[in-house]
Amino acid sequence: MRRYKSVSGRELIYHSYEKLLEDWSVDYVERDIMTSYGSTHVVTAGAMENPPLLLLHGTADNAAMMWIYNVQRLSERFFVIAVDAIGGSGKSEPNIDYYVKFDQTVWLDEVLDGLSIEWLYVAGVSYGAYLAYHYAIMRPDRVIKIICMAGGIAASQAEVMGKMMKAFLPEALFPSEGSCKRLLRKLSGPNYKVFESNTELMKHWYYLLKYFNNKSMVQHKLTIFNDEQISSIRDKSRFLIGDQDMLSNYPKSIQRLESHGLNYRIVRHAGHAINHEQAEEIDSEIIKFFIGP
Repeated sequence: MRRYKSVSGRELIYHSYEKLLEDWSVDYVERDIMTSYGSTHVVTAGAMENPPLLLLHGTADNAAMMWIYNVQRLSERFFVIAVDAIGGSGKSEPNIDYYVKFDQTVWLDEVLDGLSIEWLYVAGVSYGAYLAYHYAIMRPDRVIKIICMAGGIAASQAEVMGKMMKAFLPEALFPSEGSCKRLLRKLSGPNYKVFESNTELMKHWYYLLKYFNNKSMVQHKLTIFNDEQISSIRDKSRFLIGDQDMLSNYPKSIQRLESHGLNYRIVRHAGHAINHEQAEEIDSEIIKFFIGP
């Protein structure tokens, strides 16, 4: 399956990716780690002596654009490990086994082994929020704490897909600079100008909408965990959800968090792009919950 709809589209996305990395305003290192499912692209920042923090982006996103407003402050306190999800729109390159027998846990195991990371903190947005609690459940001895942004506990694949279709359609069907702007405004809270004021970020969003094939991430399936498994992360997790997030802030989602006794906070004036819209607030939450003031 082709990840990009054209060779020229891939080139535009990769060139824009590099431009966004330059705007991180921190020293960073790009590296590729071989796994059973192909090459995984990782961008690291911060001193290696700092506590390791794994950052996981959402579906169809990538590390360069997802953490552009967070990496500077986080890398002062952590050794940041921003991963391009294999099969996603970043620079990770899946092999045939990714499409045949992909295992999310094994994949992350191999990425962290490749970096010689034995334990760590994990933060994720949207699908990355799911992957954060998935890995914490599957590898409790490896994950100290997690923060899940713009994502709750999944009850079914159908529920998640239904919400995504409602959010992304019809704009995603007719990609243009105008539809990209409308989609971002629909997904965001009142602070959507953090996108519109950043020309390169808006360009990148448009390229992803127009040229990336979302179906290439279909192997990242959701696991529906039972009550006992979910309870195992109660003391090590915190969920941050925007009050205007149409994908995560709805009654059934909040009820599930409460029924499992999970630690959560509704963040005011934020939508699904919570870490972009309220970057300073989110950075503070991550630092405080993981390592204190």
